[in-house]
Amino acid sequence: METAAASERVELAKHCSSRNWSKAIRVLDSLLAKQCSILDICNRAFCYNQLELHKHVIKDCDKALQLDSCAIQAYLLKGRALLALGRKQEALLVLEQGYNIALQQTSDVKQLLELDELLNAARPEIDVTLNHLAAETPVSSCATQKIDNCQVSTSMAVSESGACSNGNTHELGEKSMDASKLSGGASELRNGLAYKEKENVNSGSQINGKPSSNGSETSDRLGDLSVIGNKLSSKSGSVSKQSLTAEARSGGSNETKINNNKCTIARISETHSISVDFRLSRGIAQVNEGNYMKAISIFDKVLKEEPTYPEALIGRGTAYAFQRDLENAIDDFTKAIQSNPAAGEAWKRRGQARAALGEFAEAVEDLTRALELEPKSPDILHERGIINFRSKDFTAAVKDLSICLKQEKDNKSAYTYLGLAFASLGEYTKAEEAHLKSIQLDSNYLEAWLHLAQFYQELADHNKALECIDQVLQVDNRVWKAYHLRGLVFHGLGEHRKAIQELSIGLTIESSIECLYLRGSCHHAVGEYREAVKDYDATVDVELDAVEKFVLQCLAFYQKELALYTASKVSSEFFCFDIDGDIDPMFKEYWCKRLHPKDVCEKVYRQPPLRESLKKGKLKKQDLAITKPKANLLRFTDMIGKKIQYFCPGFLPNRRQHRMAGLAVLEIAQKVSKAWRIEWRNSNKGTAKNGKKNRRRERINMLSQNRGGAGCSTSTSSETSTGYASLEDRSSGRSILSWQDVYSSAVRWRQISEPCDPVVWVNKLSEEFNSGFGSHTPMVLGQAKVIRYFPNYERTLNLAKTIIKEKLCVRSKADKVIDLSKDEKIEEIMRAETCEELHKIVGEDFWVATWCHSTAFEGKHLEGTRITCIKKPGSLGYDFAIRTPCTPARWSDFDEEMTSAWEALCNAYCGENYGSTNLQALETVRDAILRMTYYWYNFMPLARGTAVTGFVVLLGLLLAANMEFTECIPKGLQIDWEAILSVEPGSFVGSVKSWLYPSLKINTSWKDHQEVSSAFSTTGSVVAALSTYND
Repeated sequence: METAAASERVELAKHCSSRNWSKAIRVLDSLLAKQCSILDICNRAFCYNQLELHKHVIKDCDKALQLDSCAIQAYLLKGRALLALGRKQEALLVLEQGYNIALQQTSDVKQLLELDELLNAARPEIDVTLNHLAAETPVSSCATQKIDNCQVSTSMAVSESGACSNGNTHELGEKSMDASKLSGGASELRNGLAYKEKENVNSGSQINGKPSSNGSETSDRLGDLSVIGNKLSSKSGSVSKQSLTAEARSGGSNETKINNNKCTIARISETHSISVDFRLSRGIAQVNEGNYMKAISIFDKVLKEEPTYPEALIGRGTAYAFQRDLENAIDDFTKAIQSNPAAGEAWKRRGQARAALGEFAEAVEDLTRALELEPKSPDILHERGIINFRSKDFTAAVKDLSICLKQEKDNKSAYTYLGLAFASLGEYTKAEEAHLKSIQLDSNYLEAWLHLAQFYQELADHNKALECIDQVLQVDNRVWKAYHLRGLVFHGLGEHRKAIQELSIGLTIESSIECLYLRGSCHHAVGEYREAVKDYDATVDVELDAVEKFVLQCLAFYQKELALYTASKVSSEFFCFDIDGDIDPMFKEYWCKRLHPKDVCEKVYRQPPLRESLKKGKLKKQDLAITKPKANLLRFTDMIGKKIQYFCPGFLPNRRQHRMAGLAVLEIAQKVSKAWRIEWRNSNKGTAKNGKKNRRRERINMLSQNRGGAGCSTSTSSETSTGYASLEDRSSGRSILSWQDVYSSAVRWRQISEPCDPVVWVNKLSEEFNSGFGSHTPMVLGQAKVIRYFPNYERTLNLAKTIIKEKLCVRSKADKVIDLSKDEKIEEIMRAETCEELHKIVGEDFWVATWCHSTAFEGKHLEGTRITCIKKPGSLGYDFAIRTPCTPARWSDFDEEMTSAWEALCNAYCGENYGSTNLQALETVRDAILRMTYYWYNFMPLARGTAVTGFVVLLGLLLAANMEFTECIPKGLQIDWEAILSVEPGSFVGSVKSWLYPSLKINTSWKDHQEVSSAFSTTGSVVAALSTYND
């Protein structure tokens, strides 16, 4: 071993003597891999200094000073490197520190004199610079800053990268984006390098930072590659943790002015006599200047002479990477690794290139290897932390970024990503602290402000979100992502017209698909169909720079068709607005699943052109006018509608949804009250028995229509128009109002209020109804905790364990029984505290079904919802969710139960209690309403919107019985989950009545208001009512 070391020392001396610094560095790498020596670290820093690779010099000097804070040579080399980079104030501090230590030691007079000489040279330059700056006028937001000796406009803004969250969405958006539930492109500037690349941004993505104004650097090395979304940026020097866009204002087309006055690598005429090292330096300089083809040409010549030269391979690979030729870049980095496995830079850069291709697992492996060669390197930890976040390994991201920040306490980018990772893990306090720390380090750091705004939006704290967006626009009012985010907030609040204004401003800056799609959906919602179609068409025509954005184009296709359909209905009666009956089942299924519309285009009837739709649905001006009686009606319904609000994280108070709910509640109350009055009159005539038979006959007719499998999706006009048609059968005079008629009213209002949400009856889809398509509500997605639904995680887990204990088995993904009755597995399951522990005991992906005790048929159990636990690849966690399959058999069971519950409610009110104003006497009515609500929530017959429609009907039925809910839903409570997690209606009724019943009061004045179906009779007038507010 000693002989080998001695041989390497001889080789080192030989390379240094011949000034072959690259090979000398390789020998020092080998020596340091065997034994860490301060002397060898300083020697390697010296060699890097000879190659003018100053960043490497600083890194090695820092490493030496960590081992020995009195290493004078390290202070000298670091001071020289900082001076060469133009970081004179930092250099002065380092040199003064080294000088003071040298004074105390006085063992090496030569080093002391060198330090003194450097200090004397540095001080006057700094004084001149400071005097010059003091004489200048203050810099405005439109002035320019010096960055890396380049003139760059300070109005430069951020581009976005990265979601949501939470896998959630958060993957903003994931989420979110997600989505909610958001990858970003990079057009970067580093050390005089202008790297311009088209943005790759989605709504949940990471937003690149605005350059800081702390000093400048000259070009010294290949700019580090940094993964931003699935693209590469360059980074180096004091701004290495930021992404400085060379396209103005986050994707704008304004060119950045580059005026590089300094160049530390001299231009040497190319002859065969110059050394390989100096040719290498020329190649590096060309990369840093953005002349990638020239750089590649120089590196080609070096590699022609020495094909396995690692530094040249790394240099050429970097040039390829900046040209987006990632395959060739990876090939060069791989060759460099094969030539010198200890080349940490090659491992690191290959990892970055692989991450840009979306190969996250391989990227993490490469960066892990680089970290082994350079332990605790903050740069590599930061990079790996970002990639771990992108790959949704949030736990690993937190670990890497936390270690990075222990060494680089001023790394604002690391704090931002740490905040994103914490938010995904549900650590909201820590997430907020991390984002605020990033802003504390730089109050103009746009990336941090935008992510903090998105964080508050996902928590449903819209005021703080809007404050953060205001901060962004104060720094730079040309950041299009800020307008997009503000549009998202207003959209979430139901302020669609305000959202349109913000998105329109954003689109003057950047024609982004996110803004186009969202503005189109807002136009659609408020009845501006011409503008909606135009935006949807523009969305479909956008040339995509990211595959994940394709889903927006698919949705734009479907929603354009729905906008055309709605436009054709604006002058028709609102009950004629019938998406479930009029729209093709395949279309609705593909829309719900966000599938490619190719098959739909070929097989499904398309809506007529806009001109024909608008001509057909021409709206009268009086339909849009909000008269005084209508205004009074809206004031009353707005007050009612606010009662649907969940006071839980993630649920924004949506003004539009509140109005929708209020109008739907009153309409249902008016409709049901009329039906009950007819029923009561019939009862008084002694025909109650016949009335009961009629309801049963009607129930049988409904069942026969719903049992048709794939062909059951067409609805007749009688099914959908009952809410507005006569409530008396012409032959018998009996009520024909069914439970489905009541809920269909709420569904129709929910559909029109936010037309881009796929709210449809599941049994009206295509053959997927037979295979069990239904709703899916996740609590955990991988490692991410879904902000809205994770509060129900513990109760759901305990329910799953209880069901397993009772049934002694679960079902596999392939629907096979997994026996758990042996080997004391049940005892282990009951001790499990997480879905991860539960999955490990079961041994594979599984599901268990909850059940509901039937009220209609004694002893019968209905299949409720399925609690599913599915393992993600690697260490990315588990999906823990509830899924509701709507098969024909299950639909039939719940249809019978809902029919029985509706009949029991009608009988409870239309007998002795009819018209009662005694709350105590109406208790049986209240209990009957809650029992029907319980079965609705467990039935979950809609692809989306079951929760709000269920509560709207509950309020409408209470009001029909003259009981008004005067308070709010308790904080932290989600009434639909109360039903889902209760196996019998009695427990649900007991838990809800404790807060609902004390909040009820008798109210008969609601009957004085105009009928909703009369005040807002047409689809157009309904849309106008939902879109018009008098603030």
